[in-house]
Amino acid sequence: MPDRGPAWVAAGRGLAYVLFAAFVGFFAVRPAWTHLGPDEAVVKVSIVHRGQPVGECRERSEEELARLPPNMRVKLVCPRERSPLELEVWLDGRLLHREVKAPSGLHHDGPSYIYRRFVVPAGEHLLRVRLRDSVRAEGYPYDRSERVRLDPGRVLAVDFDPVAGIRFR
Repeated sequence: MPDRGPAWVAAGRGLAYVLFAAFVGFFAVRPAWTHLGPDEAVVKVSIVHRGQPVGECRERSEEELARLPPNMRVKLVCPRERSPLELEVWLDGRLLHREVKAPSGLHHDGPSYIYRRFVVPAGEHLLRVRLRDSVRAEGYPYDRSERVRLDPGRVLAVDFDPVAGIRFR
């Protein structure tokens, strides 16, 4: 059996372990931290959506097709770029947030990603969320307004589905 050294070395190691455990234990419970006040709630908006194409598809003329190599002779050509998303969040008739988010991707042909977190007073509120996904259309085709009850410490999630539209959960 190898010699482990004097007893004071083992006692020193034991003391170091105890001090480290006490340090970790203290900072696991102190300082007391709460992520929200007693009268606050959270509204989280999380949207991933591809906007509409920025332009209309068009048909190529016979002259245009003749100039192209045979493997690229497609009659209908559509723009690749997508429209940015425009988002508005209103709380009790007051604009809380407005944002225009460009599409992702090298050619701006991917989805736009929006994630925002708002700490708001708890209670009953009129929440309105509007979303536009086309630069060719006027107004906001997706608009949802609803009276919601936000309990203290709770989270209301707002997301988007192209079929169902804007959803509050």
